[in-house]
Amino acid sequence: MSDGVAPTILTVHAHPDDEASKGAPTLAMYGSRGVRTVLVCCTGGEEGDLQNPSLAEPGQPFHGLDEAASRQLLAEMRPVELARSAEVIGFSEVVMLGYRDSGMAESDANAHPDCLHCADLDIVVGDLVEVVRRERPEVIITYGDDHSGYPHPDHIRVHEISVLAYERAGDPSWYPGRGAPYQPLKLYYSTWTRRRIEAVHRALIAKSGESPFDESWFERMDNDHRVTTRIDVTGFMWARTGALRAHATQVDPSEAFWFGLDDAELETVYPFEDWILARSEVGEIPSHDSEGDLLDGINIGVTR
Repeated sequence: MSDGVAPTILTVHAHPDDEASKGAPTLAMYGSRGVRTVLVCCTGGEEGDLQNPSLAEPGQPFHGLDEAASRQLLAEMRPVELARSAEVIGFSEVVMLGYRDSGMAESDANAHPDCLHCADLDIVVGDLVEVVRRERPEVIITYGDDHSGYPHPDHIRVHEISVLAYERAGDPSWYPGRGAPYQPLKLYYSTWTRRRIEAVHRALIAKSGESPFDESWFERMDNDHRVTTRIDVTGFMWARTGALRAHATQVDPSEAFWFGLDDAELETVYPFEDWILARSEVGEIPSHDSEGDLLDGINIGVTR
């Protein structure tokens, strides 16, 4: 890399709307600084349920449609919603990997031959490697290795393929003909920290006397000690809010879980997004909370 060449951050997600709830302010901030940001969405989100009461009662078909027609319309709408969300966040590129939503474990959808869960692992990794070799990101962001809080088959598979793609993209013995070998420099895991949940929970109680974060949230495994990187996203919370609202079929605009605090309140309560640096080719993994920039250690020429 030479000075003056903007770096690339590539983030891998399972379904349309995941990009809105995990890292939207961080990616919007980097995009505003001239960093090229690429979103890879592995499935079309066909198994998502309607969650917006203005369209239908949660989990029910669209008003006036039967179940089959409703599922078809939902499948058509979700990529459109993703495009709107990506525009809000400011992604430079959106890549659809083309697999079908696997649904939850043991559901009928989880056995669909076109779903991500059923696809051959090496083939899916090859698809992602081809994207990595084409986009040449210095940084890859994916889901973490702890799935105890939300063991969705597609989230588990996204973690698996991202780690393997990071390892194989630079190895010429893997996937010849799918692009020139290229080794990314850093691999990060996204995480919802206990400290963030607790901060938002306390703020919601103080504001309205109630919170959607029940005891089950505080019984989940606490990975806060693994966090290496805190990104201050002050001034970019709008990306999260706008991106979530773009997914009109999936997000109830009156839901306190997402919108109980406005952007300014969120920034006061917890103005950070937390990340776990899992792999690095540019030095040792930093200690807890010691890194403040996903591009630390990377020799790039961009305003930061």
